[in-house]
Amino acid sequence: MTLNLCVLTPNRIIWDSEVKEIILSTNSGQIGVLPNHAPIATAVDIGILRIRLKDQWLTMALMGGFARIGNNEITVLVNDAEKGSDIDSQEAQQTLEIAEANLRKAEGKRQIIEANLALRRARTRVEAVNAIS
Repeated sequence: MTLNLCVLTPNRIIWDSEVKEIILSTNSGQIGVLPNHAPIATAVDIGILRIRLKDQWLTMALMGGFARIGNNEITVLVNDAEKGSDIDSQEAQQTLEIAEANLRKAEGKRQIIEANLALRRARTRVEAVNAIS
């Protein structure tokens, strides 16, 4: 038995095919989804989506949004997403270092909040690459 997973951003469809299982980062922690999961709607956090196809696990960096699960269908609508295999590891690491430097330089609430968000996004991209290496 499988699940149909569809990952969408405002600009494109990132993934639309059958999977065996997923592990999704939500605002209240990670949830695993197998076939016949109870229906649920949840907020998706900045984090990693792990996808199992037969015996292989793939990763995807998700940048926050919403997910709906029901009837063996999962629809994930996020602000942005990248497959771990599509992320350049050197570029992701450089972005992480820049984000860390920007957080150290940040002054005022707004700059600190924006720098923290940029850092979370950068860490997620690095984690998505490292999870597949």
